Amino acid sequence: MLKRCAWLLLVILVAACSRNKAELTPDGKMAKADEYFANKKYARAAELYDDVSFERRSAQSALALMRLADSYYNMNKFTDARLKYTQMASTYPDFTDIETAYFRIGVCYFEESLPAQYDQTETGQSIEAFRLFVEKFPNSPYFQQAVEYIRKAQYKLIEKKYYNGYIYYKMKDYSSALMYFKEVIDLGNTDKLDRMSLYYAGRISLFHENRVEATFYYQRLQERYPDSKELKKLKRYF
Repeated sequence: MLKRCAWLLLVILVAACSRNKAELTPDGKMAKADEYFANKKYARAAELYDDVSFERRSAQSALALMRLADSYYNMNKFTDARLKYTQMASTYPDFTDIETAYFRIGVCYFEESLPAQYDQTETGQSIEAFRLFVEKFPNSPYFQQAVEYIRKAQYKLIEKKYYNGYIYYKMKDYSSALMYFKEVIDLGNTDKLDRMSLYYAGRISLFHENRVEATFYYQRLQERYPDSKELKKLKRYF
């Protein structure tokens, strides 16, 4: 009997909550969602913003969609956030703060991207998104951040080239490995990726018995990284 009473009470409470939610006007839902958002209760805010965003006759629809995207963004649900920001950009292109939507589309793609040794589709998409952003909003306060994101994403693509070379090297497919290492070296950066690429390119050239090319990589390594352990390892062959 006690269990039955508890179950009936639960049913009544659920029905009452549903009735209260249904009775809220779009403005009422928006106000409640904003309250949740301000208190960082983003999941509860998102539920109400989602309701309001479907109220096409409501003056709050655009803002609700933007806040829905912001809620997902603050929960690190970057794919959901990106989809809503993209919907925002296409549905409400004249929204007051639309540049934030464009900027965060790029951020979401970057956050969705995998580590450098894996597929870099999202990294490339983030670069495209940020380039579109800087083209559309050259005076935005987000402009410099967008440029920095582009640099980080481009460097990640360089890392991918290095890892491709390293994987082929481990597979003993030296010709393919050398192709990727050369791409990294030709960029002319002075960093770990360049140093390691020079080392492995030198090792591969020695394996191919191409003394001239091996000497080139050895000398480049000596000029740029005279105290490196990679130089010491390669030196034993010269």
